[in-house]
Formats: sequence, C-alpha cells, structure tokens
Amino acid sequence: QVQLVESGGGSVQAGGSLRLSCAASEVIYSRYCVAWFRQAPGKERAGVAALYGSESTFYADSVKARFTISQDIAENRVYLQMNRLSPEDTAMYYCAATSRAPGPACAPPLISTEFRFWGRGTQVTVSS
Repeated sequence: QVQLVESGGGSVQAGGSLRLSCAASEVIYSRYCVAWFRQAPGKERAGVAALYGSESTFYADSVKARFTISQDIAENRVYLQMNRLSPEDTAMYYCAATSRAPGPACAPPLISTEFRFWGRGTQVTVSS
C-alpha cells in the first residue's frame, strides 16, 4: 500500500503563492492516479487537481489558471503549485491516490470515494 505524506502548507496573504508536495512511498508514475483534494470547515471535501501518467487530467473550475499539478517521477513526488491565492482557498489539502482503474478515477468529476490511499493533509490559510 502506498503511503502519502503532504507538506508545504502554511499561512500566506491573498495574492501569494504556495507549493504543496506529496511524497509517495513507492513508484506512482503511470500506476496511480494522484489527486489533490481540499476541505474547508463546514464544507465537503472537493477535488482540486489530478494527474495520471504524464498528464494532468482535472482542475476544479475555481483553480484553473492559478494552480498547477506536476510531478517529479524520480522522486515519486506530486506537487501543487498554487498562485494568486485567495481566502476562499483556505482549507486542509489532502493528497490521494488510487491504482484501481486510475484512468477513470482521474477523469472528471473527481470523486473522493474512488481514492483508496490518503495522506493526513496540510493546512493552507490565506488571509485577506
């Protein structure tokens, strides 16, 4: 079972940037769909971005053109570069992965119940 560990969260002012990192315990390239989800207080967990193989497969409308998902294949890491952050981006961010039907899992809509493996999350707080 792959283990996922997120890092890179923190507190920033609106307009700032953060880069989240998800470190996997095994090779994930072309084996897993890897996605970022986020959950704000009082809200449901929602998909942010996903990646399978060498291509990003999903971005939530609210983050398009601001967030970029990428990977370091050699390091088994997936990143989420977040630019032009706003207070609405404040949430706990989770990395998730699945090797069961990774292609369909990575396709829109991104459904959290299709992901078997989860990290513990990293908090992102954006102040106005």
